[in-house]
Amino acid sequence: MSSVLLKIKNNVGHITLNRPEKFHSFNREMALLLQDILDECATNNEVRCIYLTGSGKAFCAGQDLGEVTGDNPATFDKILAEHYNPIITRIRNIPKPVVCAVNGVAAGAGVNIALCCDIVLANESASFIQAFSKIGLIPDCGGTYFLPRLIGLQKATALMMLGDKVSAMEAERIGMIYKYFPAEIFSEETIKIAETLAQMPTKAFALTKQALNHSLHNNLEQQLHFEDKLQFKAAHTEDYKEGVSAFIEKRIPTFKGA
Repeated sequence: MSSVLLKIKNNVGHITLNRPEKFHSFNREMALLLQDILDECATNNEVRCIYLTGSGKAFCAGQDLGEVTGDNPATFDKILAEHYNPIITRIRNIPKPVVCAVNGVAAGAGVNIALCCDIVLANESASFIQAFSKIGLIPDCGGTYFLPRLIGLQKATALMMLGDKVSAMEAERIGMIYKYFPAEIFSEETIKIAETLAQMPTKAFALTKQALNHSLHNNLEQQLHFEDKLQFKAAHTEDYKEGVSAFIEKRIPTFKGA
């Protein structure tokens, strides 16, 4: 059975982490396969939104420590450079919305892969743990970049140093995630969000992602200038023409991501 699964339905690329016996902890094979599947979704015109989740009870337990121990362990510089960092940059640069549906525990690298996605949703039973300090490591996979921007430096520092477990309810309250759902409706509601995004003006979403990425380092003047450039592009899309026509004609628009 493949360690990462891909199914395309209703213009959504459903990516499922699938090493349940290891709580979807990453080894090299799984990390490289996820990169390939993200690339496939990025270039497949049928896919207009990406939905990332885990099978079974866990979302992702982070790094498979069996790969970094033993007789011939992989080095962390190699793992970060070849496994995790390419996953993070792919998710941020894919010109399509990426919805992460955290179905269970997300720990270590698993947390920070989730937090780099565009919209993060969670099962009410899910939890988030910056577990790195438990084994004498620092948060990686962009955790020190994204988490302080989501919840503030003080809170992020405490969670990273103390390694506290954060419930889905608390994660929503502090702005770590967008929303959590009761277990019985989690799958239905999170997929509905992904399918809704897939039918919206996804060309504008790609430009929105560019704007948000640049906002993390631009000053206000630079960001206003960058918004001007992107709005010019958005105003020349077929989706914009369709949106305006539908508004004037008082009908529901049919966007095609073009």
